[in-house]
Amino acid sequence: MVGQSFGIWLSRCKVIYYTFFSWMYGFVGSCTNLAMVNSSWTQSHIEKMWKIPKLTKKVYPPCDTSGLQELPLGRSNKIPTFLSVAQFRPEKAHTLQLEAFSIALGKLEADSPRPKLQFVGSCRNKEDEDRLQKLKDKAIELRVEKDVEFYQNLMYKNLVRLLGGAIAGIHSMIDEHFGISVVEYIAAGAIPIGPRMDIVLEEDGHQTGFLASDANEYADAILQLLRMPERERLEMAEAARKRRLILKIGGKVKDWRE
Repeated sequence: MVGQSFGIWLSRCKVIYYTFFSWMYGFVGSCTNLAMVNSSWTQSHIEKMWKIPKLTKKVYPPCDTSGLQELPLGRSNKIPTFLSVAQFRPEKAHTLQLEAFSIALGKLEADSPRPKLQFVGSCRNKEDEDRLQKLKDKAIELRVEKDVEFYQNLMYKNLVRLLGGAIAGIHSMIDEHFGISVVEYIAAGAIPIGPRMDIVLEEDGHQTGFLASDANEYADAILQLLRMPERERLEMAEAARKRRLILKIGGKVKDWRE
């Protein structure tokens, strides 16, 4: 009983602390002369907290994708490959991707080429390594372990090789400030599948990717890509690559694991 009362009291203290901290954060931010943010999501968050919309400017981070843009857009139809690049952290929602892939395989026509899902990421600590093992166990539980590959702490040159062979890149983190992996998908010619973001927008009236929010929507996007004629996929990949925010922005490439 005493422990329960202490827990309630501690929770209330945390609420008071975070409420005060949020107020201080907003007050201090409102005093700034100019705020630069790196995405539409961050811009919306800062404008809500700091209440200085006219002084908040969006500036995308530098992303050197010149090498990725040299990769050919054509892909092998023998084994269609989907790529997921992100640290093995809980907010990256890897399990959602795995479940969506399993759903898609269950709906795929028997005479269609069987696709492959490749997870690429790094582990920061023992918790991340345990999370990766649970993901491997989940693949076995879903009976898709033969169709899924895991790459831990892969060198960048090997990541480029995988990007060059993928027909699509999957991203499932919600409220991410700026998804560097999605930029690399698009530059490499891999169609992005994920939440609405700055870079998954139309280009000259052409679709550049697929938006999804749950396992069924991700599965539908995977199936659409697998059933899409190669000509249409190439047109979408080319339109995505034209997105101006990923072209010749300069600066050094960020660590892809972030």
